[in-house]
Amino acid sequence: MQNCNSKLKIKIDLKKAVDFHGHLGPYLILGMLMGELALKKLKAKKHFGIEAIVRGASEKPKSCLIDGIQISAGCTYGKGNIKKMNGRQIQVLFCNLRNNAKMKISFKKDLIRRLDGIKGHVDSEKFARKLVGCNPLELFQILNYNF
Repeated sequence: MQNCNSKLKIKIDLKKAVDFHGHLGPYLILGMLMGELALKKLKAKKHFGIEAIVRGASEKPKSCLIDGIQISAGCTYGKGNIKKMNGRQIQVLFCNLRNNAKMKISFKKDLIRRLDGIKGHVDSEKFARKLVGCNPLELFQILNYNF
């Protein structure tokens, strides 16, 4: 994760994210990156064309990832196209509801190490801002199904 110059352009609206979630943190941004990446790679329609199953994000601050996915992919609890499950590590399975194409996204080891090293809110916000410009392919492990 040394070089966060993104070749894969992911648009993050920080104001919209903070207005929805209440504060800026890395898990919020990571969820947004995951949702946007899934929409692009699966060629899914936002809101009604995609489903997300989130594992390993049951407690704060990891659960903030879910808000990022809701903002970026349009998956919501009200529509029933996002589910939260228990798990030892964060993994998100996205499914294009039109063609059933799926992808599983998890964190790379370097990202986990960096997240574990965050101390306090100032560090957290600073790291979140740095993540905004990162190429998601440098942050995440991706497993594709049915492509």
